[in-house]
Amino acid sequence: MKINTIKKLCCPFDKSDLTLTRISEDTEERIMEGWLHCAQCKRIYPIVKGIPIMNPDAYREFEMEKPLFEKWQKQLGEKEVKNFRLVE
Repeated sequence: MKINTIKKLCCPFDKSDLTLTRISEDTEERIMEGWLHCAQCKRIYPIVKGIPIMNPDAYREFEMEKPLFEKWQKQLGEKEVKNFRLVE
């Protein structure tokens, strides 16, 4: 996903701005892996293969996303993901 497109996105729940954390990019500077985070509601939206997963919580499966969060634990630092929210 191109950075210009990401800048146009907002949290689908409360319409707040999202903060991008980059994990990897391709040669054309498209974000291939990372996450978007809403500071207002604390939700975290993973970006996988350039596609942000921004479905409503009821349609997301934590067990499917859990390996990503475990892989990104170094970038998450002391924070962890619970109920699709990034908490300290």
